[in-house]
Amino acid sequence: MAFEEIKENAEDLKEEARKLIDANVKYYKLWGFKILMKSTTMMLKLFLLAVMLMIVTVFFSIALAIGIGYWLDNMAYGFLIVGFIYLILAIVVFYVQDKLVEGPMLSRFSRIFLKKY
Repeated sequence: MAFEEIKENAEDLKEEARKLIDANVKYYKLWGFKILMKSTTMMLKLFLLAVMLMIVTVFFSIALAIGIGYWLDNMAYGFLIVGFIYLILAIVVFYVQDKLVEGPMLSRFSRIFLKKY
């Protein structure tokens, strides 16, 4: 009698353990999907924002170059000056890129991936 009860309890324990493992697998799949979707939507938003800012920057740059060109009575100088401004800006960004990109991205993704549930 005692061995049969132990056998039944062991089978129940095995079934409960299987249910627990299945529930954990489902939970982590759902959690992974949530993290993937948050990351994907954030990247898409950043991409769309970057495209819009690039378009705005192009139009402002052309307007600035034409304005400087009229002021100097030479359109080529206006475009050259704007080109040099962007060259200097690119050099500055190159030297501070780690502080501009790595810190904020690490902070944002840490909040998403390491969030307590």
